[in-house]
Amino acid sequence: MSEVIAPMGGKILDVKVKPGDVVNEGDEVVILEAMKMELPVVAEASGTVKEVRCSAGDAVEADAVLVILE
Repeated sequence: MSEVIAPMGGKILDVKVKPGDVVNEGDEVVILEAMKMELPVVAEASGTVKEVRCSAGDAVEADAVLVILE
């Protein structure tokens, strides 16, 4: 299992995946707004999305788990 984590605190602008989606290493899974910039958060491994732990509009802390891959 692999986790996609927030590199810094901010607000979730968009979630690009849903449970059951297949993603490849480097695919964008979440768009995070931090310091007035849009920051794409990418999968660090390939796999199937098991769980999405955030939604658009959520405020997240640094190192929060956003998506779980299996």
